[in-house]
Amino acid sequence: MSVVSMESIQKLREASGAGMMDCKKALTETAGDIDAAMDWLRKKGIASAAKKAYRIAAEGLVAAVTNGTKGLLLEVNCETDFVGKNADFQALVTAIAEEALAQGISDVEQIKNLTVNGTTAQEALTTLIAKIGENMSLRRASVTQVSQGVIVSYLHNAVSPKAGRIGVLVSLESTAPEEKLNALGRQIAMHIAAARPDALDRLAVDASKLEREKSVLVEQARASGKPENIIEKMVEGRINKFYEEIVLLEQAFVMNPDLKVADHIDATAKELGAPVKLVAFERFTVGEGIEKQSGDFAAEVAKMAK
Repeated sequence: MSVVSMESIQKLREASGAGMMDCKKALTETAGDIDAAMDWLRKKGIASAAKKAYRIAAEGLVAAVTNGTKGLLLEVNCETDFVGKNADFQALVTAIAEEALAQGISDVEQIKNLTVNGTTAQEALTTLIAKIGENMSLRRASVTQVSQGVIVSYLHNAVSPKAGRIGVLVSLESTAPEEKLNALGRQIAMHIAAARPDALDRLAVDASKLEREKSVLVEQARASGKPENIIEKMVEGRINKFYEEIVLLEQAFVMNPDLKVADHIDATAKELGAPVKLVAFERFTVGEGIEKQSGDFAAEVAKMAK
């Protein structure tokens, strides 16, 4: 019996999407020939998931799970919203998220190798791909933690208790009662889901984005023909408005637009009799940033050929 190298197994896994043991067996049966091993897997129906790998997966679910002072968001993509409503898909996404939270892991490659349902997360996903017939992928994850306080999660358009299309985590540091902090955190998380802030505070605003905005505002102000000293004041005022639009703590609170988010936190802290600090937040929306497939590529090529 020929010895199969780990390098060959890894190459076949990447090409086929099949599990490690299946790849090892296929290579053993074919004397280490990767092409023949791929054919062997296809004949067994094990490599069927690989056929789906080229298709764009821009739908799916965001799982939001917490455990006291620690929380995690995980996005797993599929091709259609229909699969996002599938109970098996929902259960697997949640199981992967809970195991990743337990291990405190946010690196996707490490998450793929976590043990879930008796196998690795990636192999469990590959099995589900073959069963349902759609491409699926672990896209991203984020873990957040506080030393004292709470991590609060919120799901918008939830399809199950721990998964939906928009997931938010809010990190609050305080010695106030956990129940009260959870209520405040949920309010802030709902605001984040609706208002889509880019940064927690001014210091967290991306420097290049700020410079681009300033450049545009300066040109707009100069077009008015005003003198430079007036232009400087105009730009300063507009930059402050820009901050109010994208900085969480400076946004008008959706549940009381007369207050900024920071003001609402301060007012609640006074009621609770303890300082409350919003130290971080995270917001995932399914498919954001993914270019969705707009047509049938094969049909487009055939049309061009004619």
